Amino acid sequence: MHIEPLPTRRAPLSPLHLLQAPHRLMFFIGAGNLLLAMGWWALWLASLRGGWTMPETPVYAGWLHAFLMQYLVLPSFVFGFLLTVFPRWMGLPDLSRWRYAPVGAGLMGGQLALLLATAGWEVGYTVGLILSVAGWSAGLSTLGRLLLRERGVTWHARSCFAALCLGYVGLLCFVAFALGGNAWLAFASIKLGGIGLLLPIYLTVAHRMFPFFAGNVVPGYRPWRPLWWLAAAWAGLLLHLALELAHAYAWLWLADLPLLALTACALWRWWPRGRMPGLLAVLFIGCAWLPITFALYVTQSLVYLASDAFVLGRAPMHAMFIGFFGSVLVAMVTRVTQGHSGRPLVMTRPAWFAFFALQAVAVMRVVAEIAPDAWGWQVAAAFGWLLALLPWVARIGWIYLSPRADGRPG
Repeated sequence: MHIEPLPTRRAPLSPLHLLQAPHRLMFFIGAGNLLLAMGWWALWLASLRGGWTMPETPVYAGWLHAFLMQYLVLPSFVFGFLLTVFPRWMGLPDLSRWRYAPVGAGLMGGQLALLLATAGWEVGYTVGLILSVAGWSAGLSTLGRLLLRERGVTWHARSCFAALCLGYVGLLCFVAFALGGNAWLAFASIKLGGIGLLLPIYLTVAHRMFPFFAGNVVPGYRPWRPLWWLAAAWAGLLLHLALELAHAYAWLWLADLPLLALTACALWRWWPRGRMPGLLAVLFIGCAWLPITFALYVTQSLVYLASDAFVLGRAPMHAMFIGFFGSVLVAMVTRVTQGHSGRPLVMTRPAWFAFFALQAVAVMRVVAEIAPDAWGWQVAAAFGWLLALLPWVARIGWIYLSPRADGRPG
């Protein structure tokens, strides 16, 4: 006779669980920052399209959108990942909560204050920037100490830290602009955030982790992770960044053509030839947006060189941000969340929905640059982003507020 087991009492949700590990706190904050930042941006775009007004922003709303996404939203996830893996990469003890809690407080508090500033709280602009710098400073200080304590040399850790240092420069550029500096500082901050901070970190993590993941589950897979590739990618990104800062758009192809070749080569060498689970497949599908990004950049640059026509607008940048950054974010955060919460390493239904919906959103945002009704496409993409990620964010947020499913600490 089959006897049903007695139901177990589910542990209550508690914010105290957020302090059990860096990724719990920082991913929870990143998820909240993501919805808040994109919610405000979607409403702002809709107000332009619909002809109704929103409170005036402290700076041009497009610049503030870029700052929030590049220095507060995605870095919340980045710091959560790096504060977790740096000690493991280096063979050092895990960090205490007092090392990562200030980082989360700064990034979350900074974004809340900045968004309140868009609603009319004037001092919130200054408070938000101060908290943002404080959170970043705490994160860099903690990770820097780990590098100093390391006995060997972990090049992937040093690559990520170098990108964070460039990001810190970009953060300070925006602060200097807010204090009355030249508008070029805001422009430099935006370029440093995408090409100097986020893209090198994403490439470094992909270079180290993706072949490792594939080697664990695909029989006969041979990981390909030469350090020369990472060095060459860095050289190309720094050249691209220098050309962008000099407004030399006609010559960006000099950096982006090699980067196109490098990313296409990596995608070919990394992609498993056998069957692979969904949680692995989404990583490589997300990486496919990298060659697309640089193909768009090359096209834009060569057309500008030949005709002085700046075609495609921000399409290359959004192929990178939504297509690559967004796809890999969903894939990696799902993997870390499932594994570190004692759950099976699988793509959940909300994760699948978020991933495939983001592919559509990325295409919509790229098309918006050449479509007749550009604002309409941008509004649709912004609300599509929210629709895509809301179920996924709700699920991972619930997991971070819960104890591990297997009863282990962490």
